[in-house]
Amino acid sequence: MTISVTLLGATGWVGKELVKAIAEAPDLRLAAAMARQAAGKDAGEAAGIEAQGVTIVATLEEALATPSDVVIDYTAPTAVKGHTLAAVAAGRAVVVGTSGMTGEDYAEIDRAARAQGVGVVAAGNYSITAALMQRFALMAARYVPDVEVIDYASAKKPDVPSGTARELAERLSAVRQEATSRPIDTLIGPREARGATVGSTQVHALRLPGFILSCEVLFGAPDERLSIRHDAGSSAAPYVAGTLLAVRRVREQPGLRRGLDTLLD
Repeated sequence: MTISVTLLGATGWVGKELVKAIAEAPDLRLAAAMARQAAGKDAGEAAGIEAQGVTIVATLEEALATPSDVVIDYTAPTAVKGHTLAAVAAGRAVVVGTSGMTGEDYAEIDRAARAQGVGVVAAGNYSITAALMQRFALMAARYVPDVEVIDYASAKKPDVPSGTARELAERLSAVRQEATSRPIDTLIGPREARGATVGSTQVHALRLPGFILSCEVLFGAPDERLSIRHDAGSSAAPYVAGTLLAVRRVREQPGLRRGLDTLLD
């Protein structure tokens, strides 16, 4: 059965690649597309392929006016929560690819999705290899109590930490043991030097030219260290396969599932 898709952020870095991938997938169909600056253009032509017969609209209301099975959001951190809640209220399953939401935001979305009986999949990173990094880190955190996260991104990235690092830190906090490092409130000097506490995990966000997206998980034990790291390249291609996997699986159960690794099995 064909799955119809509404794509929010259709002309963005990942959005354009998703338009192409959906056009090539025999089980998917692009039903609607939203991108404010490209409103009025054909979604296919805006992505650099042949016309798809789908005119890009400027608002969420216009996009949701066209029936679809799944909404994909690759827009902006300031808009994603509202988009997701509106799509859920309209009875759509949602795949969230935009970062910037907090644990409280996700809890609210989970409650709304369960009330509507629809599924939501949210991941800070839809790369399969990034999902494996998260899975391996969660395994290690059950055995090594001391863990911190370093989040690398370009100097222009506005949200800190990245969705990948935030999601990882929150999930690590749910499974890790108590750290042996000195508590933050007992330190001498600027506490900010120890990074931000996300859940119970310290996260250090670097924003420098020369980086695209990387996330490193550092574990420390007496006389040994473990590092698990994921580095993204300059292409959006790694995120496409994982996003489409989520599109195909999101309607399996109501409520929120966080992390692409929850779908790998």
